[in-house]
Amino acid sequence: MFDYQDRQKRLYEIMDREGVDLVFLPKHSADMDYLTGTERRVTTFGNVAYTHHWVAGVFLHRNHKPQFVLPRMIVEFDSPAGVDGNTVVVSEQDDAVSIFNAVAKSYGHVKKIGVSARTWSETTLHIMNAFPDATVVNAEELVNPLRRIKSPEELTLMAQSCDLVDKVLGAVQSKVNLGVTELDLKSEINFQMNESGSKTESFDTAVWSMGPKNNRDASDRLTSNPLVDNMGVSFDFGAVIDGYCSDFGRTIYVGDPNEEYQFVYDLVMQAQAAGVAAVKPGALASDVHNATRQVIVDGGYGDWFRHRTGHCIGLDVHEFPFISEEDHTPLEVGMTFTIEPSVFWPGRVGVRVEDVIVVEENGGRKLNQFTTDLIAN
Repeated sequence: MFDYQDRQKRLYEIMDREGVDLVFLPKHSADMDYLTGTERRVTTFGNVAYTHHWVAGVFLHRNHKPQFVLPRMIVEFDSPAGVDGNTVVVSEQDDAVSIFNAVAKSYGHVKKIGVSARTWSETTLHIMNAFPDATVVNAEELVNPLRRIKSPEELTLMAQSCDLVDKVLGAVQSKVNLGVTELDLKSEINFQMNESGSKTESFDTAVWSMGPKNNRDASDRLTSNPLVDNMGVSFDFGAVIDGYCSDFGRTIYVGDPNEEYQFVYDLVMQAQAAGVAAVKPGALASDVHNATRQVIVDGGYGDWFRHRTGHCIGLDVHEFPFISEEDHTPLEVGMTFTIEPSVFWPGRVGVRVEDVIVVEENGGRKLNQFTTDLIAN
C-alpha cells in the first residue's frame, strides 16, 4: 500500500539538509515501521528480550539499501512477514559486537549519525564506539516531519480505526448500568475491538467513574467495584488498524444528571467544539489548546482542566507535536491529532471527550462520528 522507497527518499533529503550521513532505527520503533514496512510486535508491560537484542534495527544511508541487523530469535519468531534479503542475522553464539561494528563501519567515515529516540541505550553506546568521532543526533527530529503529515492512504486507515472504536462504544453503552464493574466494561471493550479487527489496544483501556460518591481522580483508572448511580463513567481507549492508532473518549452518566453535571458536560463539549473551530492550516498547536481551554476557564472550571488539549497520533498513539500551551508548531494539512478537553474534579464531577481531528484546507474535521450528546443510563 505504501511507497517506502519514496518515504526513504524524502528522509534522505532531510538528512542531506541537516548534514546527517547515517540513521539507525531500532526494530521496535514506529519509525522503522514507517520507513521500511517492517512490522512491530505488540508491546508488552514487561520487557521482552533475546540474546543480542540490542543489535535489532536498520541502518539507512542514501547510497545503500536499508541494512537490517537482527537476532536469530527475532527472525524466527517476531517476523511474521519474513525479513528483507538485506539482513544480517546474529545468532546466539556469534560475536554480536564485531558483527554490528562491521556493518556500521561498512559505511565509511560518518560525521553525523541520527539515532531514534526509542533506541536502547546499550545500542547507542555501541554506535558511539563504532563512530567515536561522529556527532549523534535525535533521528526523531528527522522522521517526525514526514510522519506528522498523513497521506490519503494513512487517513483511510486512521478513519477505519476511529470508526471501529465508535462502533465498539455504541455496542457497549447500554451495558453501563448499576452493578456492572469497570473491569467488566474494559473486558467487553477489548473483546469487541479485537473481534472487530483491531490488532491490539493502542494503549491500556481505561474505564473509571467520578462524582460526589467517591474522591477518586482520573489517575485511578479501573476497579472491580460495581457502578453506583449519579456518577459519570469515563472511557479512554483506542484500536489499531494496520499499525495506525485511534484514541477515543466519552463519558456516560449513570442516573439522572444534576444541574452542575449537565452544565459541566455541556461546557466540555463546547470546549472541544471551540478547539475544532480553531484548527486551520498555519494556526499554532498552542492556538488550538488556548481556544479549547478558554471555554472551560470562562465557565469557572479552569483549575480542573488539568492536562493538555491533545497530541498528534498515527503509528504511535502519542506523537509530536502536542496540542499544548508550550508547543507553537504551525498546523499543516494532513496532520492528525486529538482534541480531548476534560473537567476532573475529585469528589465532584468527571467529564471528558476525545476525538481524532485531521487538518484540511478549510479547517479541522473529526474522524470520529460518535455522538457528543449526553447519554444517561
